[in-house]
Amino acid sequence: MSGKRQELRTLYAETIPYLLQWYEYNRRILPWREEPTPYHVWVSEIMLQQTRVEAVKGYYDRFLTRLPDVKALANAEEEVLLKLWEGLGYYNRVRNMQKAAKILVEQYGGEMPADYEAIRALPGIGDYTAGAVSSIAFSLPYPAVDGNVLRVMSRIACNEEDIAKEQTKKKLKEDLTSVMPKESGDFNQALMELGATVCLPNGKPLCEQCPVMHLCKAFHEGKEMQLPVKSGKKERRIEHRKVYVLSCGEKVVLHRREGKGLLAGLWEFPNRLITEETEQDNFEGTIVRTQKAKHIFSHVEWHMEGIWIQADGGENGTPGPEELEERLLKTAQYLTERELKQEISREDWVVASFSELQEKYPIPSAFEAFLKELRKGDNVCESGQDMMYIGW
Repeated sequence: MSGKRQELRTLYAETIPYLLQWYEYNRRILPWREEPTPYHVWVSEIMLQQTRVEAVKGYYDRFLTRLPDVKALANAEEEVLLKLWEGLGYYNRVRNMQKAAKILVEQYGGEMPADYEAIRALPGIGDYTAGAVSSIAFSLPYPAVDGNVLRVMSRIACNEEDIAKEQTKKKLKEDLTSVMPKESGDFNQALMELGATVCLPNGKPLCEQCPVMHLCKAFHEGKEMQLPVKSGKKERRIEHRKVYVLSCGEKVVLHRREGKGLLAGLWEFPNRLITEETEQDNFEGTIVRTQKAKHIFSHVEWHMEGIWIQADGGENGTPGPEELEERLLKTAQYLTERELKQEISREDWVVASFSELQEKYPIPSAFEAFLKELRKGDNVCESGQDMMYIGW
């Protein structure tokens, strides 16, 4: 090992007592920290990926109320599982959790094993989550290196290596493993907490509040704003889509996406990609209003034009509920069939009540702007915007 590498490890070891003491008195009170069972730690760590702590609290409570242990998670129906996850995004996370839960039931009696390699081998669990569960729940001496930890340690060491590179992460994991204290869970959480509340990613870090400011090389060299070094992400692709909110009374049309790809298996408002070849919409009903919305995924942005359409009775009077629903479904299928490019299955289309949107059907947060309007409970006709009638 090079002398420089050994110096880094010595520096990291020097931070340990300061970080542990700081964490003891400054850590946020969070439900998963108060009851750090393996299952609780696992659920919280998966939820916290790409999601703010404050946003996770409500999801965490609801999830554990409905699925209090590994066996309950393993046996949950998929739509229940996805509905509990609705709004958190990255739905493969919870699907992989269920796959892992089934393995735990089959091979470990429904309990998380106190073994890093066994935890790491479960679906959806990488080095970071395995390290977090191992150290926090079982006090095993493994680091949990996420973006917060990479940023904190890059500044402490004034390390200008690209943290987006796997080699940089690997070296830091090796270095931290070599100095891991017996309070491994608290040490890992102290680093995460410091990165989340003091050694901030955007804007100036709060160096005057840092317990290891005196050890931080970036602070002493005035480079805290320049670090960490991280190579840029690829530019997101932009898609323009039309979204159709087709309603009759207190019901609205939903379509279930295919079981693979983006937002697999979730329910959505019928929509389609807008291209130069997209034909003009041709449908029956009343355009109540239009609504603009945008949603950002990791690799693509949806720029959406929402078309709110209400079914009309036409010249022959108001049709019965079943006939009205069938007309809505036919309209929705016609509007989207070019986008779906698949045989239309009646099982993948429903006319759902507003209450069912809340309680039954998992709908991705990409459509939150439209859901928000429906949750208001107002008649969509009372939008104050011009209406255009298109007869049956």
